[in-house]
Amino acid sequence: MSNNKTKNLEDFAEVFKALSNQHRLQIFMRLVSCCKPGTVCLQDPEASAYVGELGDELGVVKSTVSHHIKELKRVGIIRTERQGHKIACWVDPAVVEALKDFFTR
Repeated sequence: MSNNKTKNLEDFAEVFKALSNQHRLQIFMRLVSCCKPGTVCLQDPEASAYVGELGDELGVVKSTVSHHIKELKRVGIIRTERQGHKIACWVDPAVVEALKDFFTR
């Protein structure tokens, strides 16, 4: 196995590890459901979510949601942007494509 394939598998393992937490998986699923494939969802206010909204939906305090967002961002699953006092979150469309390719090969 080449180093590139090994690195790719390590990256996927990190993504799956991050998604193994129930709240992080819920956040990911919520963000995937509001994003059109192949788009950067920040451009469409209906296609992104704010940290506070995610906490309300999950019944989790904002600091805990922020921790989960940080972990999802660390592995490259989601992107964020501060908008005043709010932080918008969306799934990176390239990651969704990579996961799709991973499971369909």
